[in-house]
Amino acid sequence: MKILHVLASVDPRAGGPVEGVRRSGVAMQDAGHEVEVATCDAPDDPYLAAFPFPVHAFGPTTNRYSYSAYLAPWLANHAKRFDAVVVHGLWQYHGFATWKALHDSGVPYYVYTHGMLDPWFKEAYPLKHLKKWLYWPWAEYRVLRDARAVIFTTEEERTRARQSFWLYRARERIVPFGTTVPKVDAASVREAFLQAVPSARGKRVVLFLGRVHAKKGCDLLIDAFARVAKRDERLHLVIAGPDETGWAASLRAQAQAAGIAHRMSLPGMLQGDLKWGAFHASDVFALPSHQENFGVAVAEALGCGLPALISDKVNVWREIEEDGAGLIGPDTVEGTEKSLVRWLELDDAAREAMRVQAARTFNARFRIETMVSALTTLLETRGGHHDEAEKATLPAFRKATQQAR
Repeated sequence: MKILHVLASVDPRAGGPVEGVRRSGVAMQDAGHEVEVATCDAPDDPYLAAFPFPVHAFGPTTNRYSYSAYLAPWLANHAKRFDAVVVHGLWQYHGFATWKALHDSGVPYYVYTHGMLDPWFKEAYPLKHLKKWLYWPWAEYRVLRDARAVIFTTEEERTRARQSFWLYRARERIVPFGTTVPKVDAASVREAFLQAVPSARGKRVVLFLGRVHAKKGCDLLIDAFARVAKRDERLHLVIAGPDETGWAASLRAQAQAAGIAHRMSLPGMLQGDLKWGAFHASDVFALPSHQENFGVAVAEALGCGLPALISDKVNVWREIEEDGAGLIGPDTVEGTEKSLVRWLELDDAAREAMRVQAARTFNARFRIETMVSALTTLLETRGGHHDEAEKATLPAFRKATQQAR
């Protein structure tokens, strides 16, 4: 098949959706499919050259909506070269442009919402939600309504998506998400990370890796860590990731006020060996997020044998709890503290068993091959009937989850 992915941007700082397209696209190429990408990036943006397949860039754009006058005409003229078009994300122009170009064509398009219909956004940002209502009926509602399928990665995400807007119509499908963990020399990448973040050397590292954003609960993690820090003087907190909103300064001040500034590092975004070194140098992964569709970093941590301490707002929490690959708590300071305490109180044997189970859970549930198989089946059946499509895409995943247990 020839597949076109449409995104607002392929800037790696955008987080999970971009990384998901990169990883799944490479895997689909390896399986013999052809993959291209269309974005609203500027053609000279430096990160485009590193993307592993052809990128058609129709920026630059000068607004948060990422409007481009060139995207929809290009799609109308070129989409018939592809067997399927996959849109990633909502609330920016690339989705509406795809609808304009393709809703009356013979080329099917599919939409990954990537958690962007979660009702948490309505509760956390009520004014933004009202703004979204202004263009929901004529834009996003139509994008979802006319898609051959709207793709969710978990049942939790699908159920929650129905709660944001009463005007909602979609052919819903579930395609379990997956990613890859490269084979690396653990000792070498660990040392590279420790040289970059020397304050973590010789410490028991609690790692957060992701966008430094209020949604992710970094502030909860700092306060919870401050409450348990005296239990072990070797504990050290690393909060790594791009800071798009300038929140890091506030987090540093928070850590200073809590008396743990010397026990926390904020090294910024980590990529390549530094990123994998962070996983291999850490003892546990923490993500007390208020809303998380999947959490690519959660899966990557599991793949590196790191137990995951996550909130029950991360949509894979049921799978991790069921397998015993981590600990789950509410997205509060108290909930995060309780998970940290439970992890600290594990004996060595139980802690090692959880590390082993983390890797087993990744291999059974979250490997890229599982996702590619399910997505390929969906695209080849052109969406299919609701029941038949899900019967076709989910059996390998269900078999794998039995192996995880």
